Amino acid sequence: MAKEDKLVQKLLEEDDEFRNLFSEHRQLDEKVAVLEKKEILSIEDELEIKQFKKLKLSLKDKMQNKIKELKK
Repeated sequence: MAKEDKLVQKLLEEDDEFRNLFSEHRQLDEKVAVLEKKEILSIEDELEIKQFKKLKLSLKDKMQNKIKELKK
């Protein structure tokens, strides 16, 4: 297991905020996947996908910051 994977696992076990960020990120990932499977996307679907992806990126940034803090 890579060092960063171990840090993620440690944070998932010990840090409630990180666990919530991780969970929300996965939920958004699933929502995006469901929408992207549609054969025809409405304008609302496309906007929702963009919004979900922006939220995912924000969550990922927050998780990365926590990982960096743990590395120190």
